[in-house]
Parts: sequence; C-alpha cells; structure tokens
Amino acid sequence: MSISSLAVYCASSHGRDPRHNDTARRLGEALATSGIELVYGGGHVGLMGVIADACLGAGGHVTGVITRSLVRAEVGHTAISELITVETMHERKAIMSERADAFVMLAGGYGTLDEFFEAVTWSQLHIHDKPCYILDPTGYFEPLIAFLDQAVAEEFVRPYNRALITTCTSVPRPLDALAAR
Repeated sequence: MSISSLAVYCASSHGRDPRHNDTARRLGEALATSGIELVYGGGHVGLMGVIADACLGAGGHVTGVITRSLVRAEVGHTAISELITVETMHERKAIMSERADAFVMLAGGYGTLDEFFEAVTWSQLHIHDKPCYILDPTGYFEPLIAFLDQAVAEEFVRPYNRALITTCTSVPRPLDALAAR
C-alpha cells in the first residue's frame, strides 16, 4: 500500500534541542520529494511551522487543519496549500484522520500526544487501519516507549496493540516502511 498523505503531529514550539527542528525540516522535505501530502495542525509556529515551510519549500502540498480560536490567536499558517478551519479539536482530529493515509508523531507535548494516541486508539478499535509511527532520532520519546513496554508487561496493553506503533530513528525510515506496505 503506498500512501499519498501523511498526518504529522508535532509541537507548536521549537523546544530546546535544535535537532527537533532539523527532524521536522528533513521530514517536510522528504514528504515533498516523495510526492506525499503533509496533513498537519495548520500552525506557522514551532515544529509545525518548520515542517510546513520545509515541505512547501521543496514543492510539496500542505494541508493544515486548525481551530478558529487558534486562527484568532494568529498562529494559522496562511501560506500553505490548503487551510481548513474548524470549531473544535474533535473536528480537527477527525478531518486529519480522514485526510491521512498514515500518522507520524514528532516531538511535542500534551496536544501532540493526544492527537497521536487518538489515531492509535482508532486503529486499535478498528475505526481505521492506518499505520502509526513515532519518529524519534533524538531519544526524546524513549521514556514514553519504555512506558508502553511496561504497559504490555503489566498486561494493560496487549502485545498486538503495542505493535500498532512503530518507532523510527531516521526520517527516511517511516517513508520507506510506508512504501513497503
């Protein structure tokens, strides 16, 4: 199964480690050169802005989905291919899920985790059958991955549900894995 669009969940800030910005930039460029549409949270700030600008700069198509309140807060990216404005975060997540063939999480906080784990949960519940990846070249998510493995050991997550999340340590890996599906 080849994919034509990828939802990327990531921070609205840059974080302390400049490698996070580099990861977002490299993924945005890789999406464009692979002809894969970027679907993301619609912001021009933080890692969201970095990935969108990199994808656009490399000739890619970028669709952002953002809430009206975030547009009013002036964080909406007005230079992307398509900006979809919705009322609620629930609508945002649903549209991103509908528009994407797969999901990748980059560094971020509560919002990033919420959006990614909803996509994983929807896969677990057979609402969709789309691959979910954590792209972690810096080790940022190592404690989270250890927690997920502990949840399996404690029998709160079944091993086949843990397998719904693939962790990658380099930008080409998720794209190569998606191309091989």
